[in-house]
Amino acid sequence: MRRWLAVVAIVALVTTGLLAVLFSAQRWFIYFPSPGPVPSAATVLPGGQDVELTTADGKRLGAWYFPGPTRSAVLVFNGNGGDRSMRAPLAVALNRMGMSVLLFDYRGYGGNPGRPTEDGLAADARAAQKWLTAQPGVDRVAYFGESLGAAVALGLAVEKPPTALVLRSPFTSLGDVAAVHYRWLPVRRLLLDRYPSIERIPSLPAPLLVIAGDHDDIVPTALSRQLYEAAPQPKRWVVVPGAGHNDPELLDGHRMVGEIERFLSESGLT
Repeated sequence: MRRWLAVVAIVALVTTGLLAVLFSAQRWFIYFPSPGPVPSAATVLPGGQDVELTTADGKRLGAWYFPGPTRSAVLVFNGNGGDRSMRAPLAVALNRMGMSVLLFDYRGYGGNPGRPTEDGLAADARAAQKWLTAQPGVDRVAYFGESLGAAVALGLAVEKPPTALVLRSPFTSLGDVAAVHYRWLPVRRLLLDRYPSIERIPSLPAPLLVIAGDHDDIVPTALSRQLYEAAPQPKRWVVVPGAGHNDPELLDGHRMVGEIERFLSESGLT
C-alpha cells in the first residue's frame, strides 16, 4: 500500500511540475516570430514605403505601406509565425486590385521590440488601424486576418468596425485549437491568451468573408465553420479544396485572391 501511495505521489509531483513548466513557457508554443530584419518595402513593390507605428504603450513597430490608386485600403494581420516578408505575395495581390495595403509586424516580430501577448497584439492592431485611417485619401478600410491574426482582426473589428472583414483559417478560440493538439492537457484552464473569437463575432458590424482550406491540420475546418455560423449576416463561406494551413493556395492562390476581390468589390471597396 505504501509503495502504491509513493508511486501516486511521484506521478502527481511530476505532473504538477510538467504543468507548471508548460504554464510558464506556454507563449513559446503560441508565438513563433522571426527576429528580423526584414527587407525594404521597395524591394517588394516599387513605391513601397517603410513606415513606423507607435503603440499606446510606446512600442515602435516596423511596417510596410503600399499606396494604391483608389481610396480603399486593406490592413493585414499576420498569423503567429514569421514576419511580414512572408506575406509579401498577398500584399502584391491586394495592391494589384487597386488597394492600398498596410502590412505590419506585431511586437517581437520582424525585429520589433517587446514580446507578443494577446493584449500586446491588440494594442499593435489599434496602432496600425489608427495610422492607416489617418493617411490622405484613405476613406474605406478592410481588415484581412490570417489564423491567429484573424482573431486579432476580429477583436479590432468589433471595437473599430471596418468596411469589410476577411478571415482566413480563423478559429473559435485559442483553447479550442489547443485542445485539438494537446488532448491530454487541461489547456483551456492553463491559457493566458485566449482569443475568444466565438464570443466576439455575434457583435460584428461588418460584412464577413471566411476562407478555409479543407486539408488544414492546424486549425480544423470545422472550427472555422463554427465561427462562421455564429456570425451575423451578411457573410460568405469559401472552402479552398486541397489547401492546408500554410499552403500557397491560402497565401496568394488564384481561388482565394479571386474570392477576396469579388467580396471587396461587393462591399464597395473596389
